Amino acid sequence: MIGVITNTGFEMFNRYRPHFETEAPEIRVVTPEMVERPEDVSFVFTFRPSPDAFAPYPNLRAIFSAGAGTDAIMACPSRPEGVPVFRVEDDDQALQMAGYAAFHVHWHHRHMAQYLQQQRARDWGRELSGLSPSHKHVGILGFGHMGRAIAKGLMALGYPVSGYSRSLPQPPEPGVTHYTEGQLDAFLAQSDMLVNVLPLTDETRGLIDAEFLRKLPQGAALIHMGRGGQVDQTALVAALDAGRLCGATLDVFETEPLPADDPIWSHPKVVITPHVASIPEAVFVVRGIRDRLRALPDG
Repeated sequence: MIGVITNTGFEMFNRYRPHFETEAPEIRVVTPEMVERPEDVSFVFTFRPSPDAFAPYPNLRAIFSAGAGTDAIMACPSRPEGVPVFRVEDDDQALQMAGYAAFHVHWHHRHMAQYLQQQRARDWGRELSGLSPSHKHVGILGFGHMGRAIAKGLMALGYPVSGYSRSLPQPPEPGVTHYTEGQLDAFLAQSDMLVNVLPLTDETRGLIDAEFLRKLPQGAALIHMGRGGQVDQTALVAALDAGRLCGATLDVFETEPLPADDPIWSHPKVVITPHVASIPEAVFVVRGIRDRLRALPDG
């Protein structure tokens, strides 16, 4: 079986090829420049494909994303209809996401930004109350593979957790209060810490706007791990400046890298990370591709 790894330059190809050789020797991966017979290519492995990335290959059976997001692939004009698109879904990546979420829930709940300011001022400060996890209800917006792992991690730390998804997850996660379509307002109203892991779709683009943020409890925090394009940054800054929100963590942005002159870099209530909530381990990604290909008819 032949697969094409397509991305800018050879970095992605060089990262993944050794693992295909050891974990899936029956699969030969090449770059577009190395393809001799396009009709023999069975799958494409990419993240941000060029507009014509899929056009040369008439017999594609699968498309694989190198990350948890597939929005760039789904928007690609040459993507063939009917060919399944698979995102990365491995347990290691889910654990990374859970660790990131737990760190930033803890950061905002326990006033860590304030303590850093006190340290710089050599000010011992004062004791704060309300630090038990029981005081902060965490809402997880999007309850797929990643959302479930995040919920388990936060519940293990003692936080009460709710999840929102279009339909009830199967199976429901024990200990989680599940909200489904039509119950978003009720879900937001009890989310002192809102963790967003939604995919980018027509329905979620621009979802987190001024009206959305007003439905959160006073003093809530946003941990945004979903996709760029979901948060109205102007509305977010306004909510932070007005004291409606106590803080925000942003890992994804509509424009990446985030421009150096963007004023949100210096906002005192915002933590910015460069799209690193999880970095998939190449070997686990390759194993997932291998297993999914073997599960296809005549795999």
